Amino acid sequence: MANLVQLGILERTHGFIAVDKPAGIPFSTVVKTVRRKFNLPKLGHGGSIETMASGLMVLLLNDANRYVDNIMAADRSYEGTVRLGLKTDTGDIFGRPVEGAASAVPPLADFKGDVFITEPRYASVRREGAAQYEVADTGEHSPFMTHVYRLEFTGTSFTLSSTRNMIVRALVDGMGLALETLRRTKVGRFDVASAVPFEKILEFDAGEFVSCVTGLRDALL
Repeated sequence: MANLVQLGILERTHGFIAVDKPAGIPFSTVVKTVRRKFNLPKLGHGGSIETMASGLMVLLLNDANRYVDNIMAADRSYEGTVRLGLKTDTGDIFGRPVEGAASAVPPLADFKGDVFITEPRYASVRREGAAQYEVADTGEHSPFMTHVYRLEFTGTSFTLSSTRNMIVRALVDGMGLALETLRRTKVGRFDVASAVPFEKILEFDAGEFVSCVTGLRDALL
């Protein structure tokens, strides 16, 4: 917990914190933990990330929350791996097997540019403190259009750049594959290469935390 002097510094600090979230932790846990540790009532985030995924989250401190729409609207980049010969009701390896699995990565032409995807009805969730994923019914979802700028495969590994509304496991599911690992590498100008690991933030004092905040001018210009 920060002392009164540190709290004053934090209240006067406005900007963005790039966090490298580990796989298996809900994004909401990252936000709540950082908010509680540094007593930050005005801490928001620039977009969710699936629990199974690791990688970039952008936190918004104080006046940076005014620019949440800018961060939410930014393009995203990912890297990950797929499991061949497996298709599940959740679109990832934690779901129940269903028919329609592909034994190889299909031709990618149909999965680039403007594409329609449908989020699987079921999602893999991991409750806070739970050791295993469980399957939750999220209801039927309607197809929606997203845009894939780049999609490349090397064996079962892929890299992907897309608009903000991409659900990667839905795209992979449409290929007849199961998402095995996923890492978000970019959100707009923010890059996971310069992000602070979540575990390291837990060791910071208030001064160290402030030192990793990117100011409004630096992030938005």
